[in-house]
Amino acid sequence: QVQLVESGGGLVQAGGSLRLSCAASGLAFSRYTMGWFRQAPGKEREFVAASSWSGGTLYYADSVKGRFTISRDSAKNTVYLQMNSLKLEDTAVYYCAASTALVPRSAGGYNYWGQGTQVTVSS
Repeated sequence: QVQLVESGGGLVQAGGSLRLSCAASGLAFSRYTMGWFRQAPGKEREFVAASSWSGGTLYYADSVKGRFTISRDSAKNTVYLQMNSLKLEDTAVYYCAASTALVPRSAGGYNYWGQGTQVTVSS
């Protein structure tokens, strides 16, 4: 079975940092594009960041570029999202996803999804 399990969410003050983790199992991790998406109440799911199969190409939404960093550890089958300089608008449930497609920004192209982890940024 394929499972993606996010962790690391929580409550943080604006300007602070969090690191999210997504542990993958049941798939050939190194052959999947790994992405992060988020969804705030009343809003649609939006792309945040993604990493190509090799980790050599990274993709970011304009809203997080320069603040967030995606990375992956093949040995641990884990993808991370380091979030710095957090803003109130970063508050959302964050989901990791895995895809065999070469469309890292497209949610519809992802095959598997985690259950999400809540990130709440306070003033």
